[in-house]
Amino acid sequence: MRVLEQKKIQYKSHTYTQDASTSGEEIAKILGENPDCVFKTLVTRGKTGQYYVFVVPVAKELDLKKAAKAAGEKSIEMIKQKELLPLTGYIHGGCSPIGMKKQFKTFVHKTAMDFETIFFSAGKVGYQVELSPADMGKAFPYTLEDVIVDE
Repeated sequence: MRVLEQKKIQYKSHTYTQDASTSGEEIAKILGENPDCVFKTLVTRGKTGQYYVFVVPVAKELDLKKAAKAAGEKSIEMIKQKELLPLTGYIHGGCSPIGMKKQFKTFVHKTAMDFETIFFSAGKVGYQVELSPADMGKAFPYTLEDVIVDE
């Protein structure tokens, strides 16, 4: 939220009293929001060793093949939970695409454009930010891609 304030980007903050084990779908329910507009932040490593961030709806699963194709990698894997804090500065359940220690190439699932605003972690468990996709682009660079498993 400090980053958004520094960049003078309008946002709404939402808090809830749960812990890191609370699922994204439970968070959407707590917020009273459609799970399709509540997103989670996933950090991956490509075969080349490069890191990538994927922001996808909480009720969906990242398609690793689509993710690799989007990133131009032969393959991609999720990083181990213990790698998250040293790499990003965030803990599991509180990872945000905004304010990471280093800005990694970020992909947002294309359905983000279906909503006036979307929700995602504010960087701490129990805190969510609500931003428009346009304002999200002012906060961090991203590419829209279809990176979820087809149903």
